[in-house]
Amino acid sequence: MNTQKQFAEKLLQIKALQINLQQPYKWASGWNSPVYCDNRKVLSFPYVRDFVKSELANMVLEHFPDADVIAGVATAGIAHGVMAADLMKLPFIYVRSKPKEHGMGNQIEGVLEAGQKVVVVEDLISTGKSSLEVVEALRANGAEVIGMCGLFTYGFPVAEEAFAAAHVPLFTISNYNALMEVAEDLKIVDAEQRAKLAEWRTSPSTWSI
Repeated sequence: MNTQKQFAEKLLQIKALQINLQQPYKWASGWNSPVYCDNRKVLSFPYVRDFVKSELANMVLEHFPDADVIAGVATAGIAHGVMAADLMKLPFIYVRSKPKEHGMGNQIEGVLEAGQKVVVVEDLISTGKSSLEVVEALRANGAEVIGMCGLFTYGFPVAEEAFAAAHVPLFTISNYNALMEVAEDLKIVDAEQRAKLAEWRTSPSTWSI
């Protein structure tokens, strides 16, 4: 079993990934989703946490060996990013969705110097909108964002197009396709249900039961 499927299976085991076609989950965007991913649960399971830390660090070293800084996306990407940065002995910063309304008004917390090569760590990529807003904030502060590493992506076409347009290479430990293979192997979904799930991923904004 490859790493993508291994991690999808681990996420299913700890119920960080859940599939429910009968009672879809409602996202903040208003979309109905038969798949729900909460990677914050990883933090409660040391063996999965170690797996994530190691895989993220390996991913950065393989694809972005010249990284100067790891940046976590607040809030869910902070813990995963700091674990990987600690393993690689790299500086760590994190980026808020918007500047603080008090104190120094910072959006970026930590020390970032102009021209530094930054790899962003995100927990989950759906449409990519919030992730790429972090990239914009870093670039506006003089960083050279060389890529993003995440735990899981739904692989929506809209996200793939957005990352390509922003010139941000994206790598994740696991993804929707690996999840579907594992779910079918474990008899969580059958072929008919997998086809229905494929309809959702193609057009998540208009999908219904």
